[in-house]
Amino acid sequence: LWLLPIPVGSLLANYGWYLLLAAVVIYFLIQKVFRSWADGPSDQSGAAGVSVEPDVVVRRQEALAAARFRMQEELNAQAERYKEKQRQLEEEKRRQKIAMWESMQEGKSYKGNLKLNQQVEESGASTSSTVLKSKPNKKPLRGGGYNPLSGEGGGTCLWRPGRRGPSAGG
Repeated sequence: LWLLPIPVGSLLANYGWYLLLAAVVIYFLIQKVFRSWADGPSDQSGAAGVSVEPDVVVRRQEALAAARFRMQEELNAQAERYKEKQRQLEEEKRRQKIAMWESMQEGKSYKGNLKLNQQVEESGASTSSTVLKSKPNKKPLRGGGYNPLSGEGGGTCLWRPGRRGPSAGG
C-alpha cells in the first residue's frame, strides 16, 4: 500500500474486502457466460443432426406415468389409514367422554372410573373367560338437589369477601 497513491491506498484499506468479493463474483459470472456461449452452438447443431427415437420417449413417459400412479396409490392408502386411525381415536374419545359423564351423574370420581374401565377393557381383550364381579349399586353421596353455590344445606361455615376500599395500614 505504500507504493500506491494515498487516495487509492485509502480506498483499498476501506473497501478492500468488498472489492475482492466483487472481483470473484464477476470472475465466476464471466466463466459461466463463456461456458454457455461455447456449449450453446455445438449443442444446437448436434441436436439437429441426431434424431431422438420416438419409442424411447414413449417408453420413458409411460414409465414416468406408472411411477406417478404408484406413488399416488401409496399416498391414497396412507391417507385412508390415517383417516381410519383418526376415526378410531375420535370414537375412543367419545366413549371416554360418555363414561366420564355417566360416572359424574352417579356422583363417582370419573378419573378412577375411567382407569377402571380401561383396565376392564384391556383384561377383557386379553382373556374373554374372566368373569368380573359387579359392585352393588351405591347411592350417591349427596342428593340431586345439592348445589354448593346456593348457600343452602351447608353448615355454619360462610365465606364473605373483604370490604372494598383502601387498606387500613398506617
